[in-house]
Formats: sequence, structure tokens, C-alpha cells
Amino acid sequence: QVQLVESGGGLVQPGGSLRLSCRNSGSMSGIGIMGWYRQEPEKERELVASITRSGAQNYADSVKGRFTISRDNAAKSIYLQMDSLKPEDTAVYYCNAARSLVLYWGRGTQVTVSL
Repeated sequence: QVQLVESGGGLVQPGGSLRLSCRNSGSMSGIGIMGWYRQEPEKERELVASITRSGAQNYADSVKGRFTISRDNAAKSIYLQMDSLKPEDTAVYYCNAARSLVLYWGRGTQVTVSL
């Protein structure tokens, strides 16, 4: 079973930084790509960044150069370091993990970028 729990969200001023964490309290067996998605009210969920088991990374154009995804398989966790945050980064951020054709999601953590 895969159970993803996110943490680290909050309120930050524009230009500030936050670090999100996502830990899988279940098994990592068969888990391939993991990633972070975000969703604003009344908008579709969008990919922010993803990382393979071996560490290959992929980023949305809107966050390239500002966000960094990392993974610690032994800790069953992924992280998202978010720097130079902008108001348009405000959203609920969700952790995601893929096992074969099944996608697992966390419950999300709110990130608000505002003065």
C-alpha cells in the first residue's frame, strides 16, 4: 500500500522560499516516477516537477530555475525546494507516485504567496 503525506506548505512573501516534503508511509516496492502537482481553485491540476527512481528530473517551464525536486528512496520521500516564489505559485500542492499503471496521491498542502 502507498500512503503519501505532504508537509511544509504555508504563507510566504513574494521572493521567499519554502521546502515541501512528501513521505510514503507504505511500501516503495515498484514505485517509479514520483512528482509534485499543483491546483488552483477551478483550474485543472498541473505537473510542477517529477523525478524518476534514478534521479532524472522534469520541470514545468513556469518553475524551471526556481524549483528543485529531489528524492531519497531510503527515506521513502521526495522534496520540492521552491525559491523566488511568485503570487502565481499559490495553489494546493499534491504529491504523486506511480506504481505500474496506478497513480497515488497525497491530500495536498496549501502554499500561499502573498504580501
